[in-house]
Amino acid sequence: MTATATAPKKQPPILNIANQLTAARLVLGIILFVLIEYELWIASIVIFALAAFSDWLDGYLARVQNLTSTLGRNLDPLVDKVVICGAYIFLMHNPKAFITPWMVVVLVSRELIITSLRSFLENQGAEFGAEWLGKIKMVLQCAALFAIFLALEGSAVKTAEPEAYPDWVFTSLDWLREIMVWGMLTSTALSGLQYLWKAFALLKKNEET
Repeated sequence: MTATATAPKKQPPILNIANQLTAARLVLGIILFVLIEYELWIASIVIFALAAFSDWLDGYLARVQNLTSTLGRNLDPLVDKVVICGAYIFLMHNPKAFITPWMVVVLVSRELIITSLRSFLENQGAEFGAEWLGKIKMVLQCAALFAIFLALEGSAVKTAEPEAYPDWVFTSLDWLREIMVWGMLTSTALSGLQYLWKAFALLKKNEET
């Protein structure tokens, strides 16, 4: 009796709706970079909100419509990193953004190292999926960007119309920005260490087997 060969899982079309949303998010990211460069903060908030929503939507559609593919699984997090890291890189040149070069180095280095480790380990057959701290990191990175855009808009309003709002409003926006930035950096560093520990454990296990 011969064994029946298992048919390979059929991949969804490359240009499915989930992948189209991912590509659209990359375009939104490029638009966001231009808006940051021209210091259009309200528009930056709107575009980044659309990009964040598209990130949730393409993941949701990929699950409910069974559109998960190898391309989408790799392209989606890559686009996320381009949009997030790119936004912080562009903000680094604005002294009022509270983003310094070393902060950007921490952010970008973490993403490059963990992405490389994930690719290596998954090629070895190990599971290296997202951890809970990594998900918190992503939320805080997005929240910090919103806080920065709001604080920068507040600074612009204060310069143009000093009496438009009470001083405590502008001060609160500055405090919110700084708290979110430090929270984002802390979660970025801790999630990186969590992934490094997991990678070390997986590599050690592979050596022992």
